[in-house]
Order: sequence, then C-alpha cells, then structure tokens
Amino acid sequence: MHIAIVEDDPFQRQFLTMLVESGGHRAASFSQGRDFINALDTETFDLLLLDWMLPEMSGDQILAVLRQRNGLELPVIVVTARDSETDVVTALRQGADDYIVKPPKSLELLARMEALTRRARNARVGVLRAGPYEIDRDRRTVTYQGAPIDLTQKEFDLAVYLFQNSGKLLSRVKLLEQVWGISSEVDTRTVDTHVSRVRRKLKLDSAAGWKLLPVYGFGYRLDSTEI
Repeated sequence: MHIAIVEDDPFQRQFLTMLVESGGHRAASFSQGRDFINALDTETFDLLLLDWMLPEMSGDQILAVLRQRNGLELPVIVVTARDSETDVVTALRQGADDYIVKPPKSLELLARMEALTRRARNARVGVLRAGPYEIDRDRRTVTYQGAPIDLTQKEFDLAVYLFQNSGKLLSRVKLLEQVWGISSEVDTRTVDTHVSRVRRKLKLDSAAGWKLLPVYGFGYRLDSTEI
C-alpha cells in the first residue's frame, strides 16, 4: 500500500515512516497539510495517517478538503496526542475513519491500517444487484428495472448499506454510525426520515420483491419477499 503521512514533528514523522515501511508498505511523508493536498493531483494513496494539530492547515481543514473532493474516498486515521472523548468524537464526525492516540502501538496501527483499507476496497468493488435493482457504488447510481432513481448522497449510502445487510435487523443507532458516521447522541429521527424516503423512492413495499420493514422500538430490516 502507498500510505501518506501528514505530521509536522520530524521525529514523529520519521517514526511513522519507519513503522509503515516495516509493514511492507510505501510511505510519503509531509510536514504541511497543503503539500499533501497538492500531492493528490499527482499521486494516489491508499490511506492517510493524519496529525490533528498542524501549523497553517489543521487536521479538520484537511479532512474538509478531502471529503469535498468527488470520487476521492481516502481512508483516514487520525494519529494525535489529543485523547479526550470530545476530540475523538469531533474527528470522527468530521470525516476520520479511525483515531489513535500517540504514541501508537506499532502492531496495532499496522493492523488498523490493513483492516481499514481492506474495508475500503471491498466497498468500492463491483456493482450490487438485487432483483430489479442495480447499485453502482463507484458511480453512485441506482436503477430500478433499468430506470435511474434520483437519490441524495445519504439516501444512496443508506440504500447501499440496507442491501448489503439484507435480512439483518439493523438498529437506528447502527444505521447512524455506519451511514452518517456519528454517535447515537444525534436524533434518530434522522434515520426514520431517510428510511421513509428510500422506501418510497425504491418502492420497497414488496411489489418489487423487497420490503423494508420497521421493527418497533428498534430499527429496520430489508427482506426479500421472493420465495
């Protein structure tokens, strides 16, 4: 894998570079966030190790730039000395995929890197087909019997997660964490509103061979109705 490292401290940057290379990966290190952003125009990375407290361009500003770039789904692990629950929640809500407090444990960090990139690769692979539905995760499109369905970004993410986990009982909290990437402190009515829209737009009322069922007081389950 090709791993980007954004860390202003030269000793920490050298340590992370050695750690990444010890795992058999290539490392490209940057002391400034702007240098990393510019490198995205010419280089492709599999994962980013990101310090949170940086000069000129902070970790949250770098995340904002990354998440606004269409087609770029770069996994990000924040590696920082800040360890309060507030800091962790803030980083995850702003787009980080994982969070490790310095100093990182070498084997644990390598394992987290590999697990995160593996999940990211699996999420990008192929087209998901379910009866009359075709969901292209790379192009972020959904069709029903060949006809395109207009979905918002979150509606699309929710539809993908529901079909990937069909037959499973999914709590509202689980849907919030997996689709929105935020904690259960957020109002779960957000889930109900989006589920209602997805059910209506995709006609998940059993007529198309799929039914999105509410489970009272818990969440939802997408079931195939075909025998």
